[in-house]
Amino acid sequence: MNKLKSKEFIIGLCVIVALAILFFGINYLKGINLFTPANFYTVRYDNVAGLETAAAVTIDGYKVGQVRDIEFDYDKPGKIKVTLALNKSLRVPVDSRAIITPSLLSGPSIEIVLGKSSKLIELGSEIPAGAATDLMSAVNQEIMPKVLQILPTLDSLMINLNATAQNINTLSSHPALYSSVTRLDQIMANVADLSATLKASSNQVPGILGNARSITTHLDSVTADLTLLSAQLKALPLRGTMDNVMATTDNLRQLSNQLNSPNGTLGQLMHNPELYNRLNRVTADIDSLILDIKANPKRYISIKLL
Repeated sequence: MNKLKSKEFIIGLCVIVALAILFFGINYLKGINLFTPANFYTVRYDNVAGLETAAAVTIDGYKVGQVRDIEFDYDKPGKIKVTLALNKSLRVPVDSRAIITPSLLSGPSIEIVLGKSSKLIELGSEIPAGAATDLMSAVNQEIMPKVLQILPTLDSLMINLNATAQNINTLSSHPALYSSVTRLDQIMANVADLSATLKASSNQVPGILGNARSITTHLDSVTADLTLLSAQLKALPLRGTMDNVMATTDNLRQLSNQLNSPNGTLGQLMHNPELYNRLNRVTADIDSLILDIKANPKRYISIKLL
């Protein structure tokens, strides 16, 4: 009897362990880790747009949690309750929004746009839902208007292409068009001849380049001479020479002022004719005195012999 009870206990324990492993295994395959500590929040949407359990919850592209449960809210018909398991270190401001973002590859996910309020949402409370954007509606709103704008241009382009094709088909039946095409062929032939002539003339380019190099060499030598001349001029004592010239100019200016001034001696000689005449008379008297001394030296010099 005890052995039977022990076998039943072992079988029951194995069943419980198997169910636990199955439960955790299914959640693990869904991407839900029950052993990771998390804070739970709820969001209510009008349309989850294909959102599934274990979908990523991101902030600025970084995963901060996942969708833990999705269920229809029977207390508020028309609403779908989504339970989010977020990182325990994350605090959500009250003005934040949880927005469903569609994806073609991995399915929809939830993007939390954090607000700037200092007040935080309490743990277990509801995060306000943002507008869930549908991928097809986004295509209809953004891409289709641009496509509709392009369609008239495409129609006119196709019409022009058809008209061009018809003109090409009827080219042989229009002599004027045929002669125009023939002239275009002649023009292209002339262009080819011109290209050949330019190619032949390009052989003279090396000689021209050599002359240009020689001219450049002469210019370099002239530049070197000018540089040497500039250095020699820079080495000359130009400042002292200019100072001497300025001093000489000042002296000449002072002499000119004295000559022009009637108060100075030189000015009196130039501006006072009476003084000039007196000097002339004195000079004439001295001259006559010298002549008289030469003619009669004894009158002025007496020599006594003892």
